[in-house]
Amino acid sequence: MKFITFDNHNGLNRLGLLQNSTHVIDINEASNGRLPSNMLELVERNDHYLPLIGELESLSTKDKGVYSLAEVKLKAPLPNPRSFRDFYAFEQHVKTARANRGLEMIPEWYEIPVFYFSNHLVMKGPEEPIKRPKNCEWLDYELEIACIIGKEGQNISREEADEYIFGYCILNDWSARDFQRKEMMVGLGPAKGKDFATSIGPYIVTSDELLEFASNKGFNLKMTAKVNGVLLSEGNMKDLFYSFAEMIERASNGVTLYPGEIIGSGTVGTGCLLELGQEIHRWLEPGDLVELEIENLGVLRNTIISG
Repeated sequence: MKFITFDNHNGLNRLGLLQNSTHVIDINEASNGRLPSNMLELVERNDHYLPLIGELESLSTKDKGVYSLAEVKLKAPLPNPRSFRDFYAFEQHVKTARANRGLEMIPEWYEIPVFYFSNHLVMKGPEEPIKRPKNCEWLDYELEIACIIGKEGQNISREEADEYIFGYCILNDWSARDFQRKEMMVGLGPAKGKDFATSIGPYIVTSDELLEFASNKGFNLKMTAKVNGVLLSEGNMKDLFYSFAEMIERASNGVTLYPGEIIGSGTVGTGCLLELGQEIHRWLEPGDLVELEIENLGVLRNTIISG
């Protein structure tokens, strides 16, 4: 199943089930209020709600609560996650980004999957403009995939971790590289360099829909990024060094994970301007259109505007 959050032009965020990429079922309206109206409630009780939502998939475009996708406005599919941890799980990105800064790979990276907490209150959706932070000159995109936790647990082993994943979506971890560079020289961060926006969407795909693409430690899903229509980044999720199961094991060590938390993969190889270098493309500027695409997860578009 593919789930979206959308505005039906009444100023309210609604929970929708995507139907054939052309229509959306307002789950709450179509069920006469029996089913949830927001994504977080669905994720929190997905084991109860998903079988009931499956009964709505046979609805036609003439039924109550079914809308053309063209007449609604997509929002961040999970606009209010409980938290956002972003990992550093693609080896190629880590190696290249460090080499560009004159740094060697550190052996500790191969010992544990590492992450940082980012601002979970600034989630942006598809087509939503991204403000370049004031005084930022080095704005960057990051091509990532994220999973959404769908089950509460602590000390989760990697062998059972997949049972805790509700679904996946595209993630763009926007980065103010000049802010980030300065603060990390102090030995902390990234903090303000990541504080202003994170894009997710356009929808969340339930984990069962991706099982057929399982490969290595991820899924065989091509990942690309374009700026103003020019292809800059190409990678594949199957190249993860650390699986999401390993990330969940690490994140839940001594800590309870709750439904509605987001875990990011970190940047795929070639998946940002920092890694590609300025000879390939300048830093992002107002007016630039950034398009991230992952097979079977859609396309996430955002335009940069002045802060």
